[in-house]
Amino acid sequence: MALPDDATTRPLLPDTAGVPCDWIDADRAGLGAGVVVYVHGGGFVHSNPASERVMAHRLSRATGRPALRVDYRLAPAHPFPAPLDDVVAVYRALLAQGVPASRIVLAGESAGATLVLSALLVLRDAGTALPAGAVAASALTDLTGSGPSLTANEGRDLLTGAVVGDVLPQYLDGAAPDRAPQSPLHGDLRGLPPVLLPTGGDELFLDDALRFAAAAAEAGTDASVDLYEGMPHVFHAAMLVEDAPPTGRTFLARLRDWTAGLG
Repeated sequence: MALPDDATTRPLLPDTAGVPCDWIDADRAGLGAGVVVYVHGGGFVHSNPASERVMAHRLSRATGRPALRVDYRLAPAHPFPAPLDDVVAVYRALLAQGVPASRIVLAGESAGATLVLSALLVLRDAGTALPAGAVAASALTDLTGSGPSLTANEGRDLLTGAVVGDVLPQYLDGAAPDRAPQSPLHGDLRGLPPVLLPTGGDELFLDDALRFAAAAAEAGTDASVDLYEGMPHVFHAAMLVEDAPPTGRTFLARLRDWTAGLG
């Protein structure tokens, strides 16, 4: 899967804290527009760099800012907290090189969405300036696997409970599934930036998104679920094709409007 001709991939900053990353700037907006830090999915154990670069391009085009794809370390060779450490380190490297936190958006899907939410907790607890907002698509927020939709949507979602049950122990490697930051729903959700949770109605993780949004709202954090009825896990992958179907176009339009509202 090739990047469109309008993509530029020249590194915009020299330092990514030793973590391999890809810069994708769809509109040649440059750093003055800010940065969207893209944290890919893959169950904490898998990566597809080619398709992820295209996804980063779509995010860059939708948000009007360069995207930085984070090639974080993967389980089982590198379990928690290594992937989370990489995401946090890349974000801090941007700050250290003069990118204002108020111009950064964190965005991830599936396991990447989990890492985005976990990173917010780590950064908040450390007193680090927080990003303008975070997009957590198809997010797994409760690593105990107790969300009702994990069973209710079995057979409706493309993702299966068996896959979830296989990858989570590889990521956790003995870490408690009911503790933050690895399990964001179980953390203190006060003082976080706005969070958008695009979620398919047929997802196993539907209730993970709904419960996180409810808990965040109770804690005073602006979190909203953008629900796509009848859609499966990572439904937004439809936007990987250049002529995206209606769901992909809706997702991109919603992302554009939401990030524009962050200031």
